[in-house]
Amino acid sequence: MSRVPYPPARRDDIVDDLHGTPVPDPYRWLEDPDDPATKEWLDAQETLFRSAELEGRDHFRERIAELLRSGSVGTPSWRGERRFFTRRAPDQEHPVLYVADGNGERVLLDPTALDPSGLTTLDSYQPDKEGNRLAYQISVGGDEESRLYVVDVTTGEVVEGPIDRCRYSPVAWLPGGEAFYYVRRLAPSLVPAGEEQYHRRVYLHRVGTSPDDDVLIFGEGLEKTNYYGVSVSLDGRWLSISASRGTAPRNDLWVADLVASSPQAPELVVVQQDVDAQTGLHFGRDGRLYVFTDLDASRGRVCVTSPETPGPEHWRDLIPEDAEAVLSDFAILDGMAEPVLLVGWTRHAIGEISVHALESGERIGEVPLPGLGSIGGISERPEGGHEAWFSYTDGITPTAVYHYDALTGETSLWEAPPGAVEVPEATTEQVVYRSKDGTEVRMLITSRPGSGPRPTILYGYGGFGVPMNPGFSATTLAWVEAGGVYVVAQLRGGGEEGEQWHRDGMLGKKQNVFDDLHAAAEHLIATGVTSPDRLAISGGSNGGLLVGAALTQRPDLYAAVVCLAPLLDMVRYEKFGLGATWNVEYGSADVPEEFAWLWSYSPYHHVREGVSYPATLFAVFASDTRVHPLHAWKMAAALQHAQAGDRPILLRNETEVGHGARAVSRSVELSADQLAFMARHTGLKVG
Repeated sequence: MSRVPYPPARRDDIVDDLHGTPVPDPYRWLEDPDDPATKEWLDAQETLFRSAELEGRDHFRERIAELLRSGSVGTPSWRGERRFFTRRAPDQEHPVLYVADGNGERVLLDPTALDPSGLTTLDSYQPDKEGNRLAYQISVGGDEESRLYVVDVTTGEVVEGPIDRCRYSPVAWLPGGEAFYYVRRLAPSLVPAGEEQYHRRVYLHRVGTSPDDDVLIFGEGLEKTNYYGVSVSLDGRWLSISASRGTAPRNDLWVADLVASSPQAPELVVVQQDVDAQTGLHFGRDGRLYVFTDLDASRGRVCVTSPETPGPEHWRDLIPEDAEAVLSDFAILDGMAEPVLLVGWTRHAIGEISVHALESGERIGEVPLPGLGSIGGISERPEGGHEAWFSYTDGITPTAVYHYDALTGETSLWEAPPGAVEVPEATTEQVVYRSKDGTEVRMLITSRPGSGPRPTILYGYGGFGVPMNPGFSATTLAWVEAGGVYVVAQLRGGGEEGEQWHRDGMLGKKQNVFDDLHAAAEHLIATGVTSPDRLAISGGSNGGLLVGAALTQRPDLYAAVVCLAPLLDMVRYEKFGLGATWNVEYGSADVPEEFAWLWSYSPYHHVREGVSYPATLFAVFASDTRVHPLHAWKMAAALQHAQAGDRPILLRNETEVGHGARAVSRSVELSADQLAFMARHTGLKVG
């Protein structure tokens, strides 16, 4: 294999002094996507990528598309006899929003009918308390800049919108469907240049009035990177507002009695403030306030109190912290003589649901599940009842919706995904290994019968408390069916073992995450699953940072790397996209101690000339407003310059898509390119 000739990229003599440390940045010019030199370089990179020999691309494209023909279905949201849900048929590019009632099912919103180009996505939806109106949010081209609309459920007529600047906005309806609380950013003209993605506020909006006349409820004078949550109890009496600085694993929380004070000027009472914990509230139909918190309980607990006395000193444990399982969800079923509480857990990332007496919290049973997989979205009827719905998936089972009846104790399939697909025989086993510091870490290994060493993909994320739970993946199954092994490591920084597991992989402890990945690779090699010349690593976003650090720290350990939408320049990451909201996870280069953490592993700054690096594919998206593609552009230029070996460093740029949801066909193309690249450089023969 001969060395690939790379497009020329000038190296500028730019060196910043940060806290006495010289920080070189030779490719800073690539931070400007409008610079003609950047455009010329990107065009040349695209030509180089398209000329790459990826023999398995057609095979993987066809197989992944076939597996995705399972379609999808979402858990229902009930409002009286109406239920709202999403479903994607086998040939559809996007899930469609439906309403069902005594007259059957109707389409409320089909993103493809709205925009035949496939570039419009449904970001979220929220029916009002009666089910007569529904707020939904859509964005175009992957920019995630949600615009909010309201539709009349009976007629399908849009009665409100668009309201812009609603990215990540919750919608909390007041009874009657005439008004709702929501979150909106300030107009760009009202904020300093470069801060247009921040400065959110909570407003009260009345349907049919101009958003310019909305009543400011909360957020004035607070931290610019705050995210806000807002909810209103079923009876409309209680308002709760939460605030968290960026993605911090803690929040401040307030409640207001909307009977004692008006919805336009709620008198907010502090539940918790300046407390290092995450807490959420649910106002029960029985008049009690249910508190879901990790305060003094890293794996979570459920407490009860009265809405009139919401502070922690009044909380009484209902479901105490479990020694091994992480509490993920709960639902109240009160349509029988003895009401119960369903509690969702993940035990080492495997889902389970327990049944408890609502008054005492005593465990009295469990909900039968289809297998060892993941559960999600336990929902109930808001007005009460004896039924619950939840989703279930595992490594070979597409996500389906199940129904639980508390009167009979039975679980049954409610709705399967609409497409029938032939899934390859494969098994998933959870393996425990030890990291560098002796910590026990787990990973899920999916494979078909056979012996190693085999071409293997090791995937990880390790950040923001996000757990890597088992689930159906067309990409995984296509790789395994072709003879490879697919491994998902449950690294520190994630949420698999609770909040402390997250904190053991953030800020000054971020190196633990990289050590966990290296140890996973070494375990797979030592046990004969794979070998260094057959091992690829893959990750996106924070997982892109993970594999970027891994390839610079241990280039000898990996044959190939796929790095999607990554953070890689950890000295300047706060200056772009939503970076400033993540300094609570990584630290800030403005703070000397925190700069030292970032400088110790920042992948872009650890590329060294004369090193033989793994074959590396960077994939970025032009409309990504979370993580700017410049991270991958600069890193690709640095690696291409430094590469001493003959394995290629390639850059895949994609337009009109962003960090999040996309059309199915676009997902298929991306996954096929990734698998074909890793197959070529781990020796997996395809087709």
